[in-house]
Amino acid sequence: MKPLAGFALTALALLAAAPLAAQTVSPALKAALADPGRPAKDSARDAVRHPGEMLALANIKPGDKVGDFMMGAGYWTRILAKTVGDKGHVYAYQAAEFIGYRPAYADEQKAAVTGYTNVTPLAMKLGEVAFPEKLDAIVTVQNFHDLYLPFGGGPDFAVVVTKRLYDALKPGGIFLVADHVAVNDPDNKAPATLHRIEPAKARAEIEKAGFVFVTQSDIIRDKADPHTANVFSPAIQGKTDQFVMVFRKP
Repeated sequence: MKPLAGFALTALALLAAAPLAAQTVSPALKAALADPGRPAKDSARDAVRHPGEMLALANIKPGDKVGDFMMGAGYWTRILAKTVGDKGHVYAYQAAEFIGYRPAYADEQKAAVTGYTNVTPLAMKLGEVAFPEKLDAIVTVQNFHDLYLPFGGGPDFAVVVTKRLYDALKPGGIFLVADHVAVNDPDNKAPATLHRIEPAKARAEIEKAGFVFVTQSDIIRDKADPHTANVFSPAIQGKTDQFVMVFRKP
């Protein structure tokens, strides 16, 4: 991807915006978080990940059809499944490229969807991602930077994939993105080296795919993060500075 001048300076400016008012967590979302069927290791992460406040930004509600894009081990999949309820549906997507690199991703996907009749697992290449029906929302957490890894999709691969997500949403559909913050990265090397991305870079690419920026939140900011370490480094893992942005399909 060609360097985009000025993003290093504006990345922190994006995050310095006035914080949002406290988000109202819906009864359905509160019930999902309190679900006794959630793994204990998931619930233990809630205090740091703030899932209630984050998903409240997307206004996900019972009956919604939602995509969990690059689902990881299913932390968000399980919460979404209980939030949308029996009349809703969750599509838990994992990239075939990831599964090829680490087969355990397939096992984690299977474990995450087991016992949920309203969750469908999906696995296909990133450049082919699609969903069986139009969605009300798509959520991706700590993964947008992965679209810049060397998958061989060309310099505009992130925009191409994001456009496929745009096409998967209903008009008015919501795209919620959270990821680890990079700073001073004009050559966009941080996604591959540190697993981070500059917020301004992410926003520009998402808007290029057609989305309209709605709002952002500092709910998972961590000002103690020096932004220089790989997010998997033991000293920083679980304590990174992260942005949250919400976009809408017109």
